[in-house]
Amino acid sequence: MPTNVLILCTHNSARSVLAEGMLNHLARRRGKAVRAFSAGSAPSGRVNPFALEVLGMAGVETALLRSKSWDEFAQPGSAAMRIVITVCDRAAAEACPYWPGSPVKVHWGYPDPSEAPEDRRSTAFELTRQAVSYRVLQLLELPLQTMDDDALRAALVEISGS
Repeated sequence: MPTNVLILCTHNSARSVLAEGMLNHLARRRGKAVRAFSAGSAPSGRVNPFALEVLGMAGVETALLRSKSWDEFAQPGSAAMRIVITVCDRAAAEACPYWPGSPVKVHWGYPDPSEAPEDRRSTAFELTRQAVSYRVLQLLELPLQTMDDDALRAALVEISGS
């Protein structure tokens, strides 16, 4: 059974989508039983084209990525999340819905690459993708199936550098 990870951001158009794409891509490449999802508290309804561009250049399949509400994952019958990661400060401060199963929650903050000046936006997205990938690779090295929630929380906080 895979470990499900939900990555949250306010608009679910950039950072959370980058994390979802990279986590799924790297987990598949490493044969890890981890499945990532992303969502937003106020989804924009579209994925930022720069996010799709840098993911595509990294070899990540982007066809199924979409901006969606976190409400999709709080419904009865939704995939049970083991980990919930917020990637923007606004989402970290918001009151999240009740997640069935009481997942481990942690904040991995990243600056919003969509706020970079137009002439540096593509580079900002690529640097954010790389930063996300670094943390995701560390997450994939954890013995997720055997860790209790306290040990998992501590490891995820350590990965965040907080």
